[in-house]
Amino acid sequence: MIKVAVCGACGKMGREVIEAVEADSEMKLAAGIDLLYEGRYFKTVESANREVEIDVLVDFTQPKSIFENAKYCLNNGIKIVIGTTGLSGGEIAELKELSAEKGVGCLIAPNFSTGAVLMMKFAQQAAKYFDNAEIIELHHNQKKDAPSGTAIKTAQLMAESGTDFTAGNCPETETVAGARGGNSYSNIHIHSVRIPGYIASQEVLFGAPGQVMSIRHDSMDRKCYMQGVLLAVKHVFSTNGFVYGLENII
Repeated sequence: MIKVAVCGACGKMGREVIEAVEADSEMKLAAGIDLLYEGRYFKTVESANREVEIDVLVDFTQPKSIFENAKYCLNNGIKIVIGTTGLSGGEIAELKELSAEKGVGCLIAPNFSTGAVLMMKFAQQAAKYFDNAEIIELHHNQKKDAPSGTAIKTAQLMAESGTDFTAGNCPETETVAGARGGNSYSNIHIHSVRIPGYIASQEVLFGAPGQVMSIRHDSMDRKCYMQGVLLAVKHVFSTNGFVYGLENII
């Protein structure tokens, strides 16, 4: 039985994770952790670890807290699954190094939806055959980081093709700053939309003379992430390595 603690237990994703863990026959909810302590949860990872045994911590909090939570876990033998985006490249590299040093498993996934992971893999394959591409990601207006971790990961995967994705573009002048979005890996422009009504959507647009191809994924309900979260918990429980991206375990 995998003893799982959920950090960010009072949040929308945290509540979904708790429900999924409690419904899984291979797992047991060891603790809920949230600063918005509601009587049944712990306020910090440290206080939970003093009272209960934790095999794996699932963290869906904020980037400003997740990095310190992750370092605490790795230094104290607690394996961790991180679903929060917004960690810097340097922070991810530091966690990878600490995971290897301590021999404690760590899995970071920008997106836990199996459909979204497949969308990223399809975009990675298509990038070999197109010279022009842009990404549009759309989220609810309470998402603090932009662009999304999924968009960044998608651009990184596409950039592995070695293509400059603005091939043939004319010289550009923005009459409104930011109109062309953020210029990321291999000149892939990423456009971030934040508006009520969305949960998480992403569209990758590829263009070539005479044709346009679109690869899109829409999350309609947060339950779509739970299959990936449970898969990640089971994987990290059985290994001691570092993984970045759900696509590496499916």
